[in-house]
Amino acid sequence: MAISTGVGFYRLPYSPLRAPLRRYILQVRLGYADAVDAFDDTKSHKVFDSVSGGSDANGEALEWKKLKSKDLGISTSKISRPTRIVLNGLRKRGFEVYLVGGCVRDLILKRIPKDFDVITTAELKEVMRTFSRCEMIGRRFPICHVHIDDTIVEVSSFSTRATKFGRELSFDPEKPSGCDERDYARWKNCLQRDFTINGLMFDPYAKLVYDYIGGVNDIRKAKVRTIKPANLSLTEDCARILRAVRIAARLGFGLSRETALAIKKLSASVLRLDRGRLLMEVNYMMAYGSAEASLRLLWKLGLLEILLPIQAAYFVGSGFRRRDKQYNMLLSLFSNLDKLLAPDRPCHTSLWFSLLAFHEALSEVPRDPLVVAAFSLGVHNGGDLSEALSIARRINKQHDIGFQELTESKYIDSDRLLAEVRSLAASVQSALTRMTDEYSVSQAMAQYPKAPYSDLVFFPMALYLRVRKIFECVKSGRERGFVPKHGSKIDSELLGMGSLREVRHVFARVVFDTIYPIDDRLEE
Repeated sequence: MAISTGVGFYRLPYSPLRAPLRRYILQVRLGYADAVDAFDDTKSHKVFDSVSGGSDANGEALEWKKLKSKDLGISTSKISRPTRIVLNGLRKRGFEVYLVGGCVRDLILKRIPKDFDVITTAELKEVMRTFSRCEMIGRRFPICHVHIDDTIVEVSSFSTRATKFGRELSFDPEKPSGCDERDYARWKNCLQRDFTINGLMFDPYAKLVYDYIGGVNDIRKAKVRTIKPANLSLTEDCARILRAVRIAARLGFGLSRETALAIKKLSASVLRLDRGRLLMEVNYMMAYGSAEASLRLLWKLGLLEILLPIQAAYFVGSGFRRRDKQYNMLLSLFSNLDKLLAPDRPCHTSLWFSLLAFHEALSEVPRDPLVVAAFSLGVHNGGDLSEALSIARRINKQHDIGFQELTESKYIDSDRLLAEVRSLAASVQSALTRMTDEYSVSQAMAQYPKAPYSDLVFFPMALYLRVRKIFECVKSGRERGFVPKHGSKIDSELLGMGSLREVRHVFARVVFDTIYPIDDRLEE
């Protein structure tokens, strides 16, 4: 899901004059809360050797494998129509084509890939000539975006070399003995990727999967492992830290011990990423059906206090430990959101951001469940509070009594209920402001002296205003012309585009599923 980074951010951007101080105070101190435990008992090992072609935990050469896709359970029917058009178009012109990266992993796991990446022996100029709607993007590592209908298929070339500061970066590991040119080109390309499970190539015509770095074995072990030594790999590209979390959370995989320890050690380096890239990576975690698992893993690895300090402060304040498997209200909200989403049915960024702000408001000032229910109904129907209060009063189900954000249910007269609902709306707006203010963010963890310092705000002004719009109707009254959604069916396309009607509908549904657990929900 592409996110525009061309909009201005709500607060002043990071100033380079502050870099020395920031580098000093962003050293993550291991004494903070509970130390991050190792994720498995495997030995730290090297999995990359530019001379031998790869080694396993014992230092022995990795076996190169050509596996039949049928034996791996791959169904080519899961390859999207736009991807097939690109594959066929290049193959008809005599070029070799492969699927590569995460889509191959997902096909092996019988999951629907979020997208498909193609690599070809064609030069990028040949790709441009093959497809009329095609553009070349990227400076450091150019690729082609081929537009088929409303879908973009990424195409890279074996011949492309990465560049830095306008100069080519040479990567020519010694060719292993007994290796033909095709194997050498495929192997060399796989070595430049991030994780072993993403280092697979699939020829859909020969129906063969090429595995040069043990990716299939790690898929079977459900393990995320870097191809190069973890410290080196994550230092080269700190975005891999967030990708490792996203992949592990989405697939339910563990991290290799070496990878987990390197992430913990290098966690503060993610602040080198620009804010648009940070928003994109966090959105991948939160909007595609694995938000709860992502929050747990970010907390476990010490990344949450850097990316979302306000939410990290909530975890600390509520006594939620690093490896705690219990639920709190924040995790329950996102668990219920995850049930409505999937990698091919994401939500708009504004939905999960609005849930964060809503929860922050409740954690600051707990509310009566009736107030929360009426507020959510008011959001859903565009600010018709008389209807919202009337429906809320008819709820006779028991709310979840395990959340500290909800007070004991008591009778509230109509005037006071209306005032409380509007007060909650004001609190949510205040929470939004705090979450997009650098000083407020920096103070979230200030009472915990061993916590890493972070004043990171990566939510742009446009997103802030969009989320404010979701809740404004509760304070200002019924919106003229707004027609609330009826029925329970979610229009995934509109939700992904950020339709106000669809976002409000799903927001209210998630809140109700959280306050009144699914078994006790009112009949539609």
